[in-house]
Amino acid sequence: MSKGHHDLSRWTHAHRFAAGNAAAERGTRLVMWITIATMLLEIVAGWWFNSMAVLADGWHMSSHALAIGLSAFAYGAARKYAGDPSFAFGTWKIEVLAGYTSAIFLLGVAGMMVFGSLERLWSPQTIHYPEAMAVAALGLGVNLVCALILGQAHDHHHGQDHGHDHEHHHDLNLKSAYIHVITDALTSVLAIIALAGGWLYGWDWLDPATGLVGALLVGIWARNLILQSARVLLDREMDHPVVGEIREVIAQLPTAGRTELTDLHVWRVGTGAYACALSVLTHDHDLGAGGIREHLAVHEEIVHATIEIHYCDECD
Repeated sequence: MSKGHHDLSRWTHAHRFAAGNAAAERGTRLVMWITIATMLLEIVAGWWFNSMAVLADGWHMSSHALAIGLSAFAYGAARKYAGDPSFAFGTWKIEVLAGYTSAIFLLGVAGMMVFGSLERLWSPQTIHYPEAMAVAALGLGVNLVCALILGQAHDHHHGQDHGHDHEHHHDLNLKSAYIHVITDALTSVLAIIALAGGWLYGWDWLDPATGLVGALLVGIWARNLILQSARVLLDREMDHPVVGEIREVIAQLPTAGRTELTDLHVWRVGTGAYACALSVLTHDHDLGAGGIREHLAVHEEIVHATIEIHYCDECD
C-alpha cells in the first residue's frame, strides 16, 4: 500500500440490514399461483354453468390474488435492489410498503363485503344452495392449503430469528399476505354456516348478516396492519424499548456522571434491526465513538450507530 493511502474496508459496511426471507418469498409466490388458478377456474366455471355465485367468488378472489402478488413482488424487488447504494438504509421498507398497500386492499374488500351484504338485506335474491356451498367449500379448502404454506414460511423465518425478549418482530409483508388468505377462509366459513342455516331452516337473512360480521373482522385486521406498517414507514420508534436500552447504555458508561446523552434518533431498518444516531456531551477526553459502539454492541438489534461526541471545554 502506497504512502498516504489507507485500507478503509474495516471501517465500511454494506447497508443490508434485513437478511431477507427466502421462505416467505417462495411461499407467497406459490400461494399467488394457487389463488390465480382457483380464480380462473371459478370464473370459467361460473360463465360455463351460468352461476353468479361461482362467478362472483372468482372475481372476489382476484383482489386477494392481486394483493398476494404484490407481496411476492415486494420480496423480489427488495432482493433485486439490495445492493443499490441509492437506498440509504437498504431495501427492507419495500416489503413494509407492500404490507401497507395490501392492508388498503383489505379495507376495500371489507367495503365490498358491507356493500354486498346490505344489498342482499334490502333486495333478497334467490340462492342456489348446492352451487354456493360447493364454491364455499372449494374456497375454504384452497385457503387452508395457502394458510399452511404461509404459516410454514412464518415458522421458518422465526426459527432463524434471534429476536429479543421485549418484542416479537413480525414480517409485515408476510403478515399481510397471510391475513388476505385468512380473510378469504373466514369468508368461506361464514358462508358455509349461513348457507346451511338458509338451506335447512330458510334463514335467508343469515347470509348477509354473517357477511357484515366478516366485514367488521376484516376491517379490524386491516386497521391493525395499517397502523403497524405505517409506524415503520414513518419511523415512529422513539417509544420502542430499544430506545430505553440505548439510554441505559449511555447512563452506565465508565464515565457515568461525566457524560450525558444530548440527542437521540432511532429507526427500524429490518424486521428486528434498528439504526440510531446519537450525540453525547462529555468531560472525558478519552471517550471515543468506538468505546460507545462497543457498549451498544451488547444489543444485537442495534445494527448501525452514528455517534457524535462533544467534549466540554470546562472539564476538570
